[in-house]
Amino acid sequence: MNEEVVQQLMATAERLASAAESLDRVLGRLDAQQDALNTKVDRIAAAVAEQPGIAARGEGARQLQERVAELEKSNTDLKAQAARAARKTLPPLVSAILAKSYDEGGSEKLDKSVLDKTLQSLSVEQRIAVKSELARAGIIE
Repeated sequence: MNEEVVQQLMATAERLASAAESLDRVLGRLDAQQDALNTKVDRIAAAVAEQPGIAARGEGARQLQERVAELEKSNTDLKAQAARAARKTLPPLVSAILAKSYDEGGSEKLDKSVLDKTLQSLSVEQRIAVKSELARAGIIE
């Protein structure tokens, strides 16, 4: 059996040597292909670097991108202004309560506690807007 094991080991070693030679040939071909690709890339890069028009086109593209960014910012600012300037109307319930409390009071001024209770359902921004309009109209101080 010792002889058989030695023969098997010799056969395995020969197959490994054959596989190593095959791998060496494949690696040689891959290196050659890599060198060819590097040469092509270098030629393309040199050709691109020599063309003066490409740099000018790049500058124009950069200017256009800056202009687009500027216009987008302006558009965003205008949308924000439009949102702030949009007319906010009171819900009908709030208008009715304001009308009732104003009529019942009989006076020209509204009671602040009644006004605060009336405006509780509104957001902070809406309450501020209502109070500023009422102040401008002279209904509250």
